Amino acid sequence: MASVLTVNIAHPMTNPDHKRKPTGIDKRPTEDAVTVRAPGPMRGGLGSGLIGDLVSEQKYHGGDDQAVYAYAREDLDHWERELGRDIGNGVFGENLTTAGIDVTNAVIGERWRIGSDGLVLEVTRPRTPCRTFSAWLEIDGWIKTFTRHGVPGAYLRVISSGSVRAGDTVEIVERPDHDVTIATVFRAMTTQPKLWPSLLAAEALPEPLKEKARRKAGV
Repeated sequence: MASVLTVNIAHPMTNPDHKRKPTGIDKRPTEDAVTVRAPGPMRGGLGSGLIGDLVSEQKYHGGDDQAVYAYAREDLDHWERELGRDIGNGVFGENLTTAGIDVTNAVIGERWRIGSDGLVLEVTRPRTPCRTFSAWLEIDGWIKTFTRHGVPGAYLRVISSGSVRAGDTVEIVERPDHDVTIATVFRAMTTQPKLWPSLLAAEALPEPLKEKARRKAGV
C-alpha cells in the first residue's frame, strides 16, 4: 500500500545562494497533522499548499499548480547510494516523502486521495533544479547531475482540501488516458525539447507549460 512516510515543513534559513533572502528548502518531518489547501496564485498568493510551510521565492515556486511537492523515498535511497551520503526525508525540499508510489511515472492529471480527511491532490508538473537546491546540498555540478538522472519528483495541486500526516495512505483514484508523465515533461523541459508538442495531450498541465507546448507545436 502506498503511503506518506513523512510530512515535511520548512525551517526558514538564509538562502545559501543569496545571503540576503530567506529560503524554505530546509524541510523537516513533523508528527503533527498538517492542513493542506489551495494557496492561490504563484505571485501574491500564500505560497505553499501546506499551512505552516514557507515558499519565499514566489516568482518561481508555490502557487496552485505547485502547491505540494512529493518525492519518493525509493528515489532518495538511490541518491544515498549514488552520492555516498545520508539523505533524510525532506532534504530535497519535498513536502511529502512517499513510499510505494512511482512518482516519476505519475501521469499528469493523476489524482491521489491521501488519508481519510478528504485530501485529494492532482499531479501537475515536475520540479526543475535551481541554484538554491544546488547550494543547499553543496554538491558541485548538482543541477546537471540531477537533470541527467531524470527523477525530479512531482508537484501537485489541491483538488479537495484536508489534512495529511505521516503514515497516511495514498490511493490513485483517477488516471487520465494519456502517456504524458512527470518524466516526459521533465525531459521536454530539459534534455529533449522535441517532446514539447506531445505534452498537449495532458489537459491538466499548468497553463504556462501548455502555452509553450502550443508554440512548439505551431498551434
